[in-house]
Amino acid sequence: MNIHKVLVVGAGNMGHQIAIQTALNGFQVACTDVSEETLDKARAFFADWLKGRVAKQKLTQEQADGVRGRLTFTPDLKGSAADVDLVLEAVPDIVEVKKKVLREVDGYTPDRTIFGSNSSYIVSSRFADAVKDPSKVLNVHFFNPAIVMKTVEIVKGPHVSDETFATVIEFVKAIGKTAIPVHKEIYGFLVNRFVTLLVREAGYLADAEIATPENIDLAIKGALGHPMGPFELIDLAGLDLEYQVRMERFKETGDLADRPSVALISHVVKGEYGRKTGKGFYAYD
Repeated sequence: MNIHKVLVVGAGNMGHQIAIQTALNGFQVACTDVSEETLDKARAFFADWLKGRVAKQKLTQEQADGVRGRLTFTPDLKGSAADVDLVLEAVPDIVEVKKKVLREVDGYTPDRTIFGSNSSYIVSSRFADAVKDPSKVLNVHFFNPAIVMKTVEIVKGPHVSDETFATVIEFVKAIGKTAIPVHKEIYGFLVNRFVTLLVREAGYLADAEIATPENIDLAIKGALGHPMGPFELIDLAGLDLEYQVRMERFKETGDLADRPSVALISHVVKGEYGRKTGKGFYAYD
């Protein structure tokens, strides 16, 4: 497979959990971010998570020490990228942001480096030209929470080499995840195409005051057997992220149906992003 050192760019909720999962399975990992506050939160989560795993006897102290020794949280992007085999970016789902990050990282990495994007919806062909060798850029989409959720979608755009695709599939298996190969690019890949339809319809029903978000969630869970309703789901993922995704899609298509719902916007403008801020469609203590 030839992947030994991994760099995760973005230490937010998804990034630091991807980094932990990768280090847990024996890889040397650096996780970087431009925000020292975000890095501090990631370090605190990592310390608490390791402590909890040892307390629950899921890891021995020796194993926990090994994971700790393999994972570094640092603001030093240039130094961290110098000798990595794989970069996994977990930055906002905005094309220009991804291009900027990949362009900078590509200036520090060796020629062999593969670039995986954790984008939830945007296909890699839209930003692969940010690096010298687009054949090494593809989507590697984890689900939230990345430590828990087993599924990872690996999406092969027309620019991606067979070797890159095969290598990343093997890497995903090596970190204890279920690799789902997606052989052609399509917006939203597999899972989020279904999620998009559900969340969009839920937003329409709430905006039209046909039912409350709470009762829409209750209906979906009770009748369809989903573990979470659509509003609970985007509260978990982050309403700011959902807003970014919807706006990026609307800018691309111009279709009014792709606009964020009024119900979503009303929370985002108040800084209520869901679980991570303590309030979204629901309140969290």
